[in-house]
Amino acid sequence: MITYVALCAIGAEKILGNELKHLGYKLDGNAPGRVRFVADEDALYRSNICLRTADRVYIELAKYRADNFDDLFDGSYKISWQDYLKKDSYVVVDKVRVHKSKLNSEHTIQSMIQKSIYTKLGDIWRISNFPETGDRFDIRVYLDEDTVSIMLDTSGEALHKRGYRTDGGTAPLRETTAAVLLQEMMWRRKLPLHDPFCGSGTIVIEAALYAHDIASGLGRGFAFEGFANFNRKRFHEIRREEASKIRTDVECRIAGSDIDPAAVERAKQNAEYACVAAGRALQMIGSDAKIQRPEFTVSSFEDLTPSYETGLLLCNPPYGERLGDEAEAKKLYFDMGLLFDHFANWKMGVITSQKSFEENLGHKASKVKAIKAGNLDTQFYMFDSL
Repeated sequence: MITYVALCAIGAEKILGNELKHLGYKLDGNAPGRVRFVADEDALYRSNICLRTADRVYIELAKYRADNFDDLFDGSYKISWQDYLKKDSYVVVDKVRVHKSKLNSEHTIQSMIQKSIYTKLGDIWRISNFPETGDRFDIRVYLDEDTVSIMLDTSGEALHKRGYRTDGGTAPLRETTAAVLLQEMMWRRKLPLHDPFCGSGTIVIEAALYAHDIASGLGRGFAFEGFANFNRKRFHEIRREEASKIRTDVECRIAGSDIDPAAVERAKQNAEYACVAAGRALQMIGSDAKIQRPEFTVSSFEDLTPSYETGLLLCNPPYGERLGDEAEAKKLYFDMGLLFDHFANWKMGVITSQKSFEENLGHKASKVKAIKAGNLDTQFYMFDSL
């Protein structure tokens, strides 16, 4: 069995843990923004393809004690780096995090780990010069109370980059954050969903992927495809397995709207790319079935009326730091009180960094959850019924 570490937004650890358990993996503890799990070799491929709320997946190559640089070097040297790296690989120790440890110079730790990797590879392959012209591989090092954890990035580009977003517009919501919001609201595909500030369509598209059981990573590539021990045959088998789970026999009522016509066009284009990518995945298993496209319209939220008796409003409205200014955001939140009149019996979820949101809205949320979305400290406000 192999130990992996999945990264996520701070505040989303429980949601990510539930995803991992659903995939059949055993959880092995967590820290803010990180969830460790133990699984087989297939998890390298399946976790990257399937996880909706993870930002990255790492293999934990070693975990050992080190309170001096000799021990730090030796522990890294013991790793079988040749199993993952090639003679032309470009290796970067991209991040070092230190907490309550005797070794506290991040730069020196970074240099020592880098040196140990190339020393080990040089001894194994009997070479002293590395061209570094091949694929880049990122290493992350955590040193917590003198315990070293060395991790190899298996994802490459962050997993929120699903491959369908052609244009995010201004201040787009991360796809992984949208997936977290859907899970926090415990949304299910039978419940109508509408995003009244859809922007580039992220929430709506993530809901459509979830509703049709489309694995979020089916349309993109990963860093592990460049590993020396990459099993291409098994990877494609797992991709076909996940493609076979796509549901095309479900009817979903998923829609979005925005006052900006250009935003609506971006959302339509992004949704089309997402559905086309799902169609390509279906073609791998010999299916020509089509995915139902979500609906987008140009409309102010003030003009919206519900088409169904109940449903979920889920949105990421402008909030000062992102768009406009704080005064405009506060007026917007005040005006959003209209939704409680227009969408009685619906649930609502709103993510914002404005701590005065409830005060301006004039309504108290049933639940508030702190989520660090990108570089912003945001709050997710959940209303059981409007």
